[in-house]
Amino acid sequence: MPSVSAYRAGEFFARRAPSAVARGGALAAALAAAATSSDKRLLVRRNLERALDRPMGRAEAARRVTAVFDWYARYYLESFKLPSIDPAAIDAGFGYEGVDAIERAVRSGTGPILVMPHLGTWEWAAWWLALIPKVKVTAVVEPLEPPEVFEWFTSFRRRLGMDIVPLGPDAGGRLAAAIRRGDVVCLLADRDVAGNGVEVEFFGERTRLPAGPALLALRTGAPLIPAAVYWRSPGRHAVAAPPLDTRRVGGIRADVSRVVQDYAAALEQLIRAAPEQWHLMSPNWPSDYEALGQPVPDWLRNI
Repeated sequence: MPSVSAYRAGEFFARRAPSAVARGGALAAALAAAATSSDKRLLVRRNLERALDRPMGRAEAARRVTAVFDWYARYYLESFKLPSIDPAAIDAGFGYEGVDAIERAVRSGTGPILVMPHLGTWEWAAWWLALIPKVKVTAVVEPLEPPEVFEWFTSFRRRLGMDIVPLGPDAGGRLAAAIRRGDVVCLLADRDVAGNGVEVEFFGERTRLPAGPALLALRTGAPLIPAAVYWRSPGRHAVAAPPLDTRRVGGIRADVSRVVQDYAAALEQLIRAAPEQWHLMSPNWPSDYEALGQPVPDWLRNI
């Protein structure tokens, strides 16, 4: 994990350097990261082949893996620039589809839950929501080490108009309160960070995904909406899928499992629309750990 000084320097560079220079610097950083991290390259290739549903040859893999690192560097570059961009330019460069359910939920006073993959540039959508329709956004983030890096990211995202809730024991209560306020709640759900998720099939393999979005929707009645934000020439484009079926039809455990499997399938579709923009670079399936020569964690064994 880079130091907080490195992130501050990156933000300064992104905001002050000419666009072409900043873009070139981000590309150079992406190429350097791709060249020096064999484990991340392996995981990126595996994820691309999952999303493509086929193996890649050497040349295609090299091209697509490099593209993932490039998009990831661009994610940081554009996120760092956001606070300095004029709201009119943000609005002009932002397209969207399927947001009717989000707008209806906000108007009703019950905030929707957006369940999202680590893909594209979701902070752009949060900033757009805060600036243009003036909707409050609450997001859960995993704690980072060292703590000063986590504090910097928390402060940065609050400058983008978000209320940040650290992943932890009190997150559920704070998110329920945000939903009652009418906030849009954004939850990344393509990786089980806490290690206590629900077993599902995701891209044809068994793994676990977080149960929090499903449990929160079932308990609050908030619409649960799969969503993603892509780079699409010449700007960014948000896609919100239809709300998932979160009616109570059985016991809470069975209902949670059903809903988590439903959003696993929805996330697959969103990721397959732009697999090179999926910047998940941590092991996420038992077979990932095996491919890296690492022991499979207890919570992923025997699934």
